[in-house]
Parts: sequence; structure tokens; C-alpha cells
Amino acid sequence: MSSTTTIRISHQTKDLLDDLKHHPKESYEEVIGRLATMARDDEPLSDDEIEDMKASLDDIKAGRIKSLKTIRTELGI
Repeated sequence: MSSTTTIRISHQTKDLLDDLKHHPKESYEEVIGRLATMARDDEPLSDDEIEDMKASLDDIKAGRIKSLKTIRTELGI
């Protein structure tokens, strides 16, 4: 047996949900369910990936970066 509940959302949020519908008759249940499924991360970052990201941030903070324009010039693109 399926149960339902009522939630309060702002008109702005309802408009956002309307914009996310795949077709006009898609229910809010389907839209919210799709969003909730997409938000769940079934493959969380590994410790190595997190450490790599931290190292990248350290490089950025230290100025060890090149612009896309510089890299294109170096590669002759």
C-alpha cells in the first residue's frame, strides 16, 4: 500500500521543479525521485583522489599553474 504526504514548497521551488519536468504531465513525485537518485553518490571519492585534489589546491594557492592560453601556445594549438 502506497502512502502520500504533503510538503510545503515556495512558488520559486515549484517553478524550478516545473522546469525540470521531462514532459508536462510528469508528476512532481517522478521529478523529485529522479533528483534524489541523481544526488546520491554511489561512488564516493577514494582517499587517493581526495589527496590528489588537496595537492592540486596547494599548487593553485602556490601559483604553480598555467593558463589555458599558455598551454595552447606551448603545444602549438
